[in-house]
Amino acid sequence: MALAAQGFGQAASDRVDRRRFRALARRLGVIQLDSVNVVSRTQYLPPLARLGPYPRDLLETEAWGPRPSLFEYWGHEASLMPVELQPLLRWRMADAAAGAGIWKGVARFGHERSGFIQSILAEIESRGPATGGDFAEGPRGQPGWWSWSDGKRALEWLFWTGRITTRTRRNFERVYDLTERVLPEAVTTAPTPDRAEAQRALLRIAARAMGVATATDLRDYFRLPSEDARARIAELVQSGDLTPMTVRGWNRPAFADPGARRPRRVEGDALLSPFDNLIWTRDRTERLFGVRVRLEIYTPAEKRRRGYYVLPFLQDEAITAAVDLKADRAKRTLRVQAAWREPDTDGNTASRLARALRSMGEWLSLDRVEVAGRGDLADDLTAALD
Repeated sequence: MALAAQGFGQAASDRVDRRRFRALARRLGVIQLDSVNVVSRTQYLPPLARLGPYPRDLLETEAWGPRPSLFEYWGHEASLMPVELQPLLRWRMADAAAGAGIWKGVARFGHERSGFIQSILAEIESRGPATGGDFAEGPRGQPGWWSWSDGKRALEWLFWTGRITTRTRRNFERVYDLTERVLPEAVTTAPTPDRAEAQRALLRIAARAMGVATATDLRDYFRLPSEDARARIAELVQSGDLTPMTVRGWNRPAFADPGARRPRRVEGDALLSPFDNLIWTRDRTERLFGVRVRLEIYTPAEKRRRGYYVLPFLQDEAITAAVDLKADRAKRTLRVQAAWREPDTDGNTASRLARALRSMGEWLSLDRVEVAGRGDLADDLTAALD
């Protein structure tokens, strides 16, 4: 149920067009963004895992083209979401304007520098799209994440509160513009649902995208406040929009989307981004697959157990392996820096993983796949690639 809800096990197609891409985006509800490009920025990988090789510029057109079907905002984390979800997140934008649910430094800046922020908004309104670099004058904070200029802080506050959004990206830097100049008029003029109604709608989307989930899983999908999520889930159960159920081996009650498909079997192979919707909640991943998936990007190199950018390998209904990958673009090589077995590894895992790696390499316009030799699956994978 969980895999089918996430769009796995669909018939492969020789051509992925806008219709199929948009249908997947609506099914998932949210695609996480991240800047790490050691293999590919994460937003490109969930469609690859579900649809197979697709034109990478298709995502860029849908997210940042002249008529986008996706928009950027805080969904799970920084995310791409179908534009029709924008009204459902206006309560979060209103909270941000009041200083709630927003980074403390940005909230404080919004309170203390409201006049300056309005001048930045007026500048964008008159001049057009802008980046943080266009407003780089002014004092900066300590080195690191908070070494933003006041102009950048103002832009972040305006983004959080929905006054501006991302028109496009240049080398992954946001180019901001007024929301009403980026999103379709039908979206920006749509009525604003009240907080409870919007949160119920988001939870229904989460339930459809997860198939079966605990209350915590459902809340986390769009990062809803705990108390709000508790109340909304109870309301959805009462209305019949969520079906309570028990899952053997889970120590918490579960809920299912009443329309969730229950296929007898899901087949297919996929390399999963560490930020993929299916596995971004580590506790849920363990409950579903019996494997521990850990993100070690922010772990010091000497303390990493498996590697920097590790992609689990989904083989039918099990995670059977994990590979630490790096795209060496200069040498046109997809490097497998480590390959690891999982408890459900079987005699076909190495060959199926090799096929998936070759397919990813071709999609990335790389000519070959090479294994570095680390990990207990490395030798078998090397043989399968030969």
